[in-house]
Amino acid sequence: MKDYKNTDAAQTTVTYDKNEIEAPTQNIYEAISIIAKRASQINVDLKQELVEKLEEFATYNDSLEEIFENKEQIEVSKFYERLPKPTALAVEEWLNNEIYYRKPEVKEDSTEEN
Repeated sequence: MKDYKNTDAAQTTVTYDKNEIEAPTQNIYEAISIIAKRASQINVDLKQELVEKLEEFATYNDSLEEIFENKEQIEVSKFYERLPKPTALAVEEWLNNEIYYRKPEVKEDSTEEN
């Protein structure tokens, strides 16, 4: 799992050069599709990591009447909220050529009728 905490990804709105985004694939829609799939993967990784950290501080109580605020859980949650969005992380990886992608090969029909 990549360390997403030490990243230079933008946390504010950034305008990217369309030509720079589409350069590796020569197709802006294909590039955006790849970036979106990577952003989904990053989101799953971050959510899984957050749940694991929150479970470390979880206190289970049979009583539904009392709800305890766990300060450690709140701090962990705030930390993850301050991280850049998965899409910003994916765009950064794309621009740094850190995303591996491949196109499935198109299989031509080898049975031609004469």
